[in-house]
Amino acid sequence: MNKTELVAALAAKASITKADAEKFVNGFVATVEETLAKGDKIQLVGFGSFEVKTRAARTARNPRTGEEIIVAAAKVPAFKAGKALKDTVNK
Repeated sequence: MNKTELVAALAAKASITKADAEKFVNGFVATVEETLAKGDKIQLVGFGSFEVKTRAARTARNPRTGEEIIVAAAKVPAFKAGKALKDTVNK
């Protein structure tokens, strides 16, 4: 499902216009981005949680040349599915 299909499905489920559903999706994505950029966590009980994890610096190898390179430490967004979502998917 892509963004357009998601907007159409939300509009149908909530009995709202596609324009309003698109505003909601865009607002949700922007809010998640802003919250994670601040380093905060978003928890939706039953659905899951969005958080920022820190990935340590590491040494990697260029597969073409075999040369070792240093990959810098980074913050990465992560999603962990909640129990209700896992149960629904596994039915």
